[in-house]
This record gives sequence, C-alpha cells and structure tokens, in this order.
Amino acid sequence: MGALLIAKKSTQPSIHKSRRSIATLSYSIFVLIAALMMMFPFIFMISASLKTTAQAFNEPLKHLIPDQIYWGNYQTLLTSPNYFLWIGNSLKVVALSIVLRGIVVTMAAYAFARLNFKGRNILLLISLSTLAIPPDTTIVARFLIYKYMHLINTHWALIIPAVFDVFFLFLLRQFFMGIPKELTEAAIIDGCSHYRVYFRIILPLAVPALMTMIVFSFVYIWNDYATPFIFISSEKKQMVTVGLQYFSTQYGSNYSLQMAGAAFVILLPILLFVFAQKFFVEGITSSGIKG
Repeated sequence: MGALLIAKKSTQPSIHKSRRSIATLSYSIFVLIAALMMMFPFIFMISASLKTTAQAFNEPLKHLIPDQIYWGNYQTLLTSPNYFLWIGNSLKVVALSIVLRGIVVTMAAYAFARLNFKGRNILLLISLSTLAIPPDTTIVARFLIYKYMHLINTHWALIIPAVFDVFFLFLLRQFFMGIPKELTEAAIIDGCSHYRVYFRIILPLAVPALMTMIVFSFVYIWNDYATPFIFISSEKKQMVTVGLQYFSTQYGSNYSLQMAGAAFVILLPILLFVFAQKFFVEGITSSGIKG
C-alpha cells in the first residue's frame, strides 16, 4: 500500500508537466496561426505589387511568389512626382500634429496631475466623457466650422483636430502621477516654478510615455484616410493614403501600382515601431491606473 502511494505521488508531477507542455504547445500553435492570418494581407500586398494588374486579378492567391517578378510598379512610383509630394504632405501634417499635441497634451496632463485648482476632477471627467463620442459624428460640424474659417483644402484642417487628444491626456496624467511628488515639491521649495518643474523634471522622466504618444499618433495620423478625403480637394495638397487612388488608367484603378505605393507607406510606421519599441512597451506598462 505504501509503495502504491509513493508511485502515485511520483507520477503526479510528470503528469502535470506533460499537461503544461501540451498546453504550451497548443498556445504556441494558436499564436502562430493568428500571426500568419494577420500577416497575410501584408504578404498579399507585397505579392500584388510585384505583378501586373492582370496577374494580380487572374491569379491573386495561386502564385504569392510570382514566377516572373515585375518591377514596373516601383519604377513608376520612383518617377512619379506626385507620390513623393504626397509623402511630404503627410510627413508635414504628422510632424506638426505631433509637436503641437506634445506641447498642449503634456501641459494639460501636468496641470491635472500636479496642480490643485477648482473643478479639476469635473473638468477631467467631462474631457474623458468625450471619448464616448465617435469622431465620425463630428465631421459635418467640423466641415461647416472650417469652411467658415476658410480652412477647407488646407493642411490646418487636418492638424487642428489632432492637437488635443483625450486618450493621451489621460495616459500622460497617469504617468505623471506615478512620478514621486517629493521630487516636484523639493524643486518648488528650492524656488523652481511649475514651468521649470515641467521642463526640467517631469518631461525627462516621461520619455517612455512621450514615445508611446508619438508612436500611436504617428501611426493614426499617417494612416488616416477619411479626414483628408473629406477636407482636402486639391491633388497637390493631398495625403499619401488618399493620393494612391489617383494611380489609375483609362480602364480603371491600377491596383498593383497602388499596392506598391502602400508598401512604401507602411514602411515608415514599421521602422518607427522597431526603433521605439523599448520605450513604447515601457510607456504602456508604467502608465497604470493610479490615484
């Protein structure tokens, strides 16, 4: 009887270990399948960009790696003056939006995190409640306001709405609240104003959260299609996401050329994420709910 109990006890750990191994293997296979499913549109885009339009339609999935690679789409892109003009327009809008957002949102977040003023919590609650309003519902109102202000068909119609973002206000406020108050209180006792505390202490310590905001903002503004489509009518002032639709022939859109243009468009966000990944992950994990 005692030998039986000892044998049972010795086999239990091995059973649990084998179950954990099976569960880990199953999870790994599931994650791999999910990753391949998410990567497939990107693979299809690259494949279509290396084919003619006829090949892309006649054999979209038959030959993901074409028998004969067609480089004509990329040659057309490199010789197209409008394509690089659209990229320049997108970079201009993204850069100005991120700089202005960084100034406005970080200052507002510092005020909500460190300054005590009347109605602070109510004002923050009202700001957070705007997250429940879908942005598409305000397009008509924005269009009428910008038309009155003569901002239609200008890049400011894209930059102004991107200056203030409640999500990043909350993210940075939470990060600032995680910075020990003793640091700012000691600096104020030593004679520092709130502006010096903000510039000299808070911002240098908030680099991970700022990089998170930059990565998210870049990807969202860079990939935005609806806003420039509605507010920009000039082909020369258009963003690259909308500009790709101008690649067409007398028989219709040149989808292979559009896929080649999209491959270049997606390259910048990927590079940005690769270089900023360390700060991005740290900023997300360290901006938990506090206070």
